[in-house]
Amino acid sequence: MPDADFSLDSVSVLLVWTAIAIYALAFIAYAVDLARRSDLAAKAQDAKTRAAAPARALVGAGASASGAGGDVVSVAQLRAEEAAALEAVEARPAARPRYVWARIGTSLTVLGFLFHVGADITRGIAAGRVPWSNMYEFALTGTMLIVAVYLVVLFKYDLRFLGTFITGLVTVLLGGTAIWFYTTVVPLSDPLKSVWLVIHVFVASLATALFALAFALSVTQLLQARRERLAVAAEEARGAQQADAEASTAADTAPAKTGPRFLRTLPSADALESLAYRFAIIGFIFWTFTLIAGSIWANDAWGRYWGFDTKEVWTLVIWVLYAGYIHARATRGWRGTRSAWLSIVGFGAVMFNFTIVNMFFKGMHVYSGLS
Repeated sequence: MPDADFSLDSVSVLLVWTAIAIYALAFIAYAVDLARRSDLAAKAQDAKTRAAAPARALVGAGASASGAGGDVVSVAQLRAEEAAALEAVEARPAARPRYVWARIGTSLTVLGFLFHVGADITRGIAAGRVPWSNMYEFALTGTMLIVAVYLVVLFKYDLRFLGTFITGLVTVLLGGTAIWFYTTVVPLSDPLKSVWLVIHVFVASLATALFALAFALSVTQLLQARRERLAVAAEEARGAQQADAEASTAADTAPAKTGPRFLRTLPSADALESLAYRFAIIGFIFWTFTLIAGSIWANDAWGRYWGFDTKEVWTLVIWVLYAGYIHARATRGWRGTRSAWLSIVGFGAVMFNFTIVNMFFKGMHVYSGLS
C-alpha cells in the first residue's frame, strides 16, 4: 500500500507540472490577445483620425497638431468605447466578440484546469483525506479554485481580459508551491482530525479565490482610471489650444498618451470597480463563515473559541479590511482609486497570511508541513 500511495503522489506531482506548463501557454495566448486588441484599437483610432482630418484642417495648425497620433481620444469617444465594452462584457457567450487568441487562452486554461483537478484528486487519494491539510495542499486546492471561479464567471461575464492576470498569478503561485512548499504525504495531527477541516479550509480557499478575482479587477480599474484621467486632461488641453489658436499657430504639441491601447476594449473604471465590489462581497460572506467556523473548530480542538493566536488574529485583520472596504464604498462614498487600493491591500493581507504567517510565525496553527 505505501508503494501505491507513493506512486499516486508522484502522479499528482507530474500532473501539477503539466498544469503549470499549460497555464503558462494560456498566459502567452492571453498576452497575445491583449496585444491584438491594442492593434485593433489603434487601427480603429487611425481610421477615425483620418476621417476627422478635413474638420481639423479648418480649425488650424495648433488643433491639427494636437489631433495627431493614434493614442489621442476624445471624452465622447472614450465614453462610447467604454459603453460598448461593458455591453460586450455582459453579453451572452454566443454574442461576445470572437477574439481568437482569447478563445485559445481560455481553451488552454480549461485544459490546464483539468490536469490541476487531477493533481488535487490524486493527492487526496494518496493521502486518504481531503487534500488541504498543509501549505502545499492548501495552495494546490486554492489555486485550483481561483481558476474554477474564473471559468465559472465567464459564463456570466466576459472577463477574458483578466486571463493574463489570472493565469500568470496561478502559474507563479503553483510553480512556487511545487518548488518550495512540496511535502510528502503524512498523517493528520490530532487537531486536524475533524469535519471542520473539510468545511472551514475549503470555504477559506473559495473566499481567497473570489478575493483574487476582485484584486485582478481592482488592478485593471486603476489602469483604466489613469487612462480616463489622461483622456480628460488631453481633451481639456485641446480645447484650450483651440481657444488660443491665433496666438500659437506655430505650436507643435506632442500627441497625448492615454496608456495601453487594449484598455479601449475594456469597460470603464466605474464598471470594473462595480464588478470587483460584487466579487469582494461574496468573498467576504465566505470569509465571515471561515472566521465563525474557525472559532467553533478551535473550541472543539482546544477548548476555547478565541485565543489571539497569530493565525486567528490575521484572519480577523483580513475580515476587518474587507468589512472596511465594503462599508466605506457603500456608505462613505469611497469610490474610485481609494476603493481599488482597499481591495488590493485586502488581498495583500490574504497572501501575507498564507505565506509569511504560516512560515515564520509560531502558534497553534502551525500546519505548513515545512521542516
